[in-house]
Amino acid sequence: MRLKLLETTDPRVYDDAVRSMPITSALQGWGYGEARRVLGQIPMRFLIVDDSGRTVGALQLLRKRLVPGFSTLYAPRGPALESLELLPAVAEAVRAIAKPGDALLKIEPPVPISAGPLPAEEGSQIPEAYGPFRRAESEQPEHTILADLSRTEDELFAGLHSMARRNVRTAQKLGVVAGRDDDFDAFWEIFTATNERAKLGAYPRAYYETLLREGNAHGGEAYLVLSRHQGKALAGGFFLGMGSGTYYLFGGSVRDDRVDEAGKPLKDSKAPDAFYWNAMLDAKARGYTLFDFWGIPRVLDEEKHSFGVFKMKLKFSEQRAWYPAYDLPLNAAAPAIVKALRWRKTQNNKRKRGSAEDVL
Repeated sequence: MRLKLLETTDPRVYDDAVRSMPITSALQGWGYGEARRVLGQIPMRFLIVDDSGRTVGALQLLRKRLVPGFSTLYAPRGPALESLELLPAVAEAVRAIAKPGDALLKIEPPVPISAGPLPAEEGSQIPEAYGPFRRAESEQPEHTILADLSRTEDELFAGLHSMARRNVRTAQKLGVVAGRDDDFDAFWEIFTATNERAKLGAYPRAYYETLLREGNAHGGEAYLVLSRHQGKALAGGFFLGMGSGTYYLFGGSVRDDRVDEAGKPLKDSKAPDAFYWNAMLDAKARGYTLFDFWGIPRVLDEEKHSFGVFKMKLKFSEQRAWYPAYDLPLNAAAPAIVKALRWRKTQNNKRKRGSAEDVL
């Protein structure tokens, strides 16, 4: 089968195609590309059509300029497709529209592959290739936890770890309120404090503000969920949703250092547990069936901040999954580009955290 990429500048038409595909992700949505534009990346959107002119997919490519004359193409958690069997034909279609300086295409097919029981091990079920695409390092978190929200609320609650159930009940008794919230400043305070504490780094504030605005503008949904105790936001997150799935992209929590009238520290309100649980309930109530907790470590290390994040998310679902990435060389410079990008990432890790290792 031969496929063709038809570029579109109509966000509604494009997002409708992304949302309608059985294999899809909110990161392929128009709004995500507009946020990336803030970082200097150039989004391009295409409908993928077959010989009959029928739309069988949608593809958002981000062109990232590296050095004069060279760039890479990246499909964040994409492309959106009817079937993974179309990927070899997608490769040829991209070759047809790539510029001479485009050295490499990276894709992240949005089909989760079960990670199996702990400890995390890559299984033979993960394909090493799709036609000319070859397994490669991912840009988005490759390993995550998912929750199936098609179950009843009682079934979801029964499926939580006993500690999560206990903490959720404690938060309710202490009057913690968690749900959708428009207070971006409160989210930003939580997010910034978490990043500084864990030495994670972050994009400029304008990136998140753009994603919140544009993620809601064309058919997707971007929103905040905050967990408050006595009015103070203590935990929260940023979500991007489209179709049947919502994705917890950014967030965190702050320490509650308030005291009561006697000067004693307030009782731990378990605000983070309330945040996760109510975010799941909110997503379920709005028709989402896939909840992506977004990013847990591939290799468990109790000394790393990511281990605590992993243990928290694991209390709310044990459905661990891989989202492997694949590269397609577009010119002879591709191998050198891959090595240079890995070197740059390692140097960034050393500068931010004093370690060459990745966060996850």
